[in-house]
Amino acid sequence: MEIHYPGVRCPVQEQRARWERKRACTARELLETERRYQEQLGLVATYFLGILKAKGTLRPPERQALFSSWELIYGASQELLPYLEGGCWGQGLEGFCRHLELYNQFAANSERSQTTLQEQLKKNKGFRRFVRLQESRPEFGGLQLQDLLPLPLQRLQQYENLVVALAENTRPNSPDHQQLTRAARLISETAQRVHTIGQKQKNDQHLRRVQALLSGRQAKGLTSGRWFLRQGWLLVVPPHGEPRPRMFFLFTDVLLMAKPRPPLHLLQSGTFACKALYPMAQCQLSRVFGHSGGPCGGLLSLSFPHEKLLLMSTDQEELSRWYHSLTWAISSQKN
Repeated sequence: MEIHYPGVRCPVQEQRARWERKRACTARELLETERRYQEQLGLVATYFLGILKAKGTLRPPERQALFSSWELIYGASQELLPYLEGGCWGQGLEGFCRHLELYNQFAANSERSQTTLQEQLKKNKGFRRFVRLQESRPEFGGLQLQDLLPLPLQRLQQYENLVVALAENTRPNSPDHQQLTRAARLISETAQRVHTIGQKQKNDQHLRRVQALLSGRQAKGLTSGRWFLRQGWLLVVPPHGEPRPRMFFLFTDVLLMAKPRPPLHLLQSGTFACKALYPMAQCQLSRVFGHSGGPCGGLLSLSFPHEKLLLMSTDQEELSRWYHSLTWAISSQKN
């Protein structure tokens, strides 16, 4: 039994009051942002999807590639909002979690969506004119379709932040605590899966770009299945003679050294020829100099079973970034 004395603050009551204030603030933000989110989903569904369906400006496969599960996501928001407006947070969010797979599907299609948009804007004159006309509507406030397409993925991150905060600031004995805790866990898991999908898509883009920069028979399939970390020019310091500039591409498992093709090369100007692949699992890395952060650059030593590589940069910050990336790649191969 709790005994309260006049004028004496009770820590338990103060904690409960803080929880209630944070819960009320989070709940209000979730409601207000959901209204705005649903409004934007509806604008795209009405002025883009609906009219495109009616006019036939885009064929169904292209329309599906562009908008994916947009209408179903809009429907899920329409289901959720009345529960939020009625203060039934747990019940509403528990029901909303049944639709989370739509966000996985949307994320998996996001790269295809942007590609489809750019292709259709480039080659489909009618679609290009239609998009410009719709974007000029005052309802969109100057936003373009390409700005609106990532909206569900941005909202998923907001859902995670807000629902986790709502669950954390709901008292354990509250009727909806269990529902909110479960919803927060499911939304966080979905957000993590979506983040992983996005990382893989970005990596695939890097791999395609790097593969396009490499030419010659040895370059075929060099980037397949790898994870890209960084690229840039470094000076290779030989035992004798002057340092030679080379382009390096670092992946989690290998360091690729490439030499630029001659500018006047008939077919492969602007590309690079692969000169060597160095396995990170066999690399021993050290800084020869360049620890102080001064303006004179530095030198890295990379030792492999049959070769030693000295890499130099006149940019100290750039060399430090390379050192940290190489260290991470080496450690990833040992785990």
